[in-house]
Amino acid sequence: MALIHPTALIDPSAELDSSVAVGAYSLIGPHVKIAAGTKVGPHCVIEGHTTIGRDNTFFQFSSIGAANQDKKYAGEPTTLVIGDRNTIREFCTLNVGTVQDRGETTLGNDNWIMAYCHLAHDVVIGNECVLANNATLAGHVQVGDHVTIGGLTGILQRMRIGDHAMIGFQAHVAQDVPPFMTVDGNPLAARAVNVVGLKRRDFSTERIAVIRQIYKLLYRSGHTLDEAKTAIAALKGTDGGAADGDIDNMLTFLAASTRGIVR
Repeated sequence: MALIHPTALIDPSAELDSSVAVGAYSLIGPHVKIAAGTKVGPHCVIEGHTTIGRDNTFFQFSSIGAANQDKKYAGEPTTLVIGDRNTIREFCTLNVGTVQDRGETTLGNDNWIMAYCHLAHDVVIGNECVLANNATLAGHVQVGDHVTIGGLTGILQRMRIGDHAMIGFQAHVAQDVPPFMTVDGNPLAARAVNVVGLKRRDFSTERIAVIRQIYKLLYRSGHTLDEAKTAIAALKGTDGGAADGDIDNMLTFLAASTRGIVR
């Protein structure tokens, strides 16, 4: 039997692995599925069509899988899907998706979500991201892998954050943030390559050098965006091609941007 505190209320239709722990006064609804090793702290509410993977930890007072805050929502059975080994701290709110978009809000694996964070409808977050306290993601935001988002940051609807980007404290994100960049300030601006993050992820000196060139072409060359994209593509094959995947990552991101990028 699952490790359920006697004051917790678990709907009989919920599917919990026998190793799931649920703390005092938590509520889990009928359409919830939770895989092995996950720990739900006290006073949590997990509802909606929510699927949670293995070895996650939910701290007290989290609201997971509640109806989204889109005024068009009419109770459709949209979903929230959470991967494995995520940490969700106190007072976080993760809502289900909407039928106007993909119908699913998605949190990947190995993410660290600090207190009071909000993931609105249809948000997609990749793997190994950090959201500091009070980071707020509006509907339809897409976040790549290995992204750090500073505390008290607000990200507007439909913005995209590229892999390995870092957003500083108290940012207002109203344009896409390209991969590998560090952005901060008010108004928000690109400051440098996220070198510290790349080194922590074992990027070679050669790869980082090419990414620095990409930054200069985007932000310091005086090129238009189209000119910068052409120049970035021309970097492929340099330094033995070690950074070709990073170049492709950047070009793919820029090609899909419809809201412009942080300048």
